[in-house]
Amino acid sequence: MKLIRKRYVVLAVLAAVFATCHSEFLKFRKSEKEQAAVLKQKGISDYYFGNIKVGERNIHFTRVGSDTLPLILFVHGSPGSSADMLGYLTCPELESFQKIALDRPGFGYSDFGNTEPSLARQAAAVAELLKKYPARPAVLVGHSYGGPVVARLAMDCPELVDGVVIIAGALDPGLEPHYWWQKPLNQPIVRNMLPPAFRVSNQEIIPLKSELDSMAGRWGEIKCAVTVVQGLKDQLVHPDNYLFAERKLINSEKLTIDTLPDYGHFILWTKEKRITSWILEMMAECTAKSGLAR
Repeated sequence: MKLIRKRYVVLAVLAAVFATCHSEFLKFRKSEKEQAAVLKQKGISDYYFGNIKVGERNIHFTRVGSDTLPLILFVHGSPGSSADMLGYLTCPELESFQKIALDRPGFGYSDFGNTEPSLARQAAAVAELLKKYPARPAVLVGHSYGGPVVARLAMDCPELVDGVVIIAGALDPGLEPHYWWQKPLNQPIVRNMLPPAFRVSNQEIIPLKSELDSMAGRWGEIKCAVTVVQGLKDQLVHPDNYLFAERKLINSEKLTIDTLPDYGHFILWTKEKRITSWILEMMAECTAKSGLAR
């Protein structure tokens, strides 16, 4: 009887762990209803939730503002979702622009739990949104893992991109950390116990070094203006990634580096006003260059 009780206790504990790991708050996303509530609270009525098919994948996104306005497209990190960008979607200083935040493959409501390890295919998914909403100028903003995604897009589809802002981005393959626990956590029994967002994050970060290696010789292909913002106390992405950008982005029409000595990885939120000012500066330069100054 004691053995049976112990087995039930173990099963109950495992069930509780599984239920907790798969609860909504660990999915790092907000439903369309939840996002709409935030947007309405901020007085925004011109918003739209949509989905596009990219190959066999479904990509979900949130769009704010008229589709005739110049576009700012936000790409979140790992884990994350379009909800990470609500502060920017509702930012009064950015109200004269169209803004799109997508759920990257495997996150949010873009085939949640279905990992896409290829930066090229991640970038291709973003490219399809730019084709669907072709208003120019188009400025891409990528945070953390979103940094190399937008950089890859600027390499693969330069005709779609007018400017890039990379915030705490993982760029240098030589600075990618290797943690002993990453592969054990990806073993079938273990990974099925993880919150899906964490599992997807681990599965896309394991091959990130090799994905960055494949881009190493192509940084000179990026011709548009690039702004890199990096906190020097970043403990998730090596802060020296900005030095890689300085070395490699030799053909960018304008490279701006902004380092924040006292800040870490989450400057997307802790330094929102500063990031917004860089986005505005980038958009102003791109607009002037295109002859679309208003």
